[in-house]
Amino acid sequence: MAKSDRKKNKGNEAAPAEPVVSSLARKTVNGTASGEIVEKKSRFICTLTHVESEAEAEAVLAAQKKKYYDARHHCSAFILGNDPEIVRSNDDGEPAGSAGRPILSVLQGEELHDTIAVVTRYFGGTLLGVGGLIRAYSGAVKEALNNASFLEKKMGIPVDVTCTYNDDGKLKYRCREQGLIVLNEVYSDNVTTTLLLEPSDADRTLAEIVDLTGGRAVIDKKDTVSYNDIDGKIEVTG
Repeated sequence: MAKSDRKKNKGNEAAPAEPVVSSLARKTVNGTASGEIVEKKSRFICTLTHVESEAEAEAVLAAQKKKYYDARHHCSAFILGNDPEIVRSNDDGEPAGSAGRPILSVLQGEELHDTIAVVTRYFGGTLLGVGGLIRAYSGAVKEALNNASFLEKKMGIPVDVTCTYNDDGKLKYRCREQGLIVLNEVYSDNVTTTLLLEPSDADRTLAEIVDLTGGRAVIDKKDTVSYNDIDGKIEVTG
């Protein structure tokens, strides 16, 4: 029987830091997703999971090792935080650079944060070579990504805009035109609309609303909050 693709490696590898992404938006996996490919009878099973800490990432890896206890390799990579960013990859006995870094590269290409990818390999008896391993481990992660849903962690400023019914029609048209997030609407003698504005655009947007309503709108600007955007569904988290 052929031997597994093994070479002495360096164990856990800290990847070079990537350019810093704005802290106003971070994309991550929504929960857990999986995908599997087969390459020359070797099975590559990828599990993608949202994590918030290195301890959670280690727990996910341990769980996959327990689930697939009879597999030869459990290679992984994760990206945590944003500024500074914590990045790790592990070849788990595969030739150095053939597994962990390709997995990490796919995560970085998707601009994911707070995400771990674990790819479990069942050796099929045929050596794949470094190039084949890179393609297989990358391909397994891409397959899992095809089955995943995502959320974006963002910061926003809630603003209550109170105006007349006539001005509300103009406001709602502007909201649709600019894709502004409307959190709530309250109808009484006037209309109060709660918007969630991007911090960098808030002042400009509010100035446009004041101009749009001829100065009649009453603006109540709140403190900045964090929220999740899950396929267009907004969840304010704090």
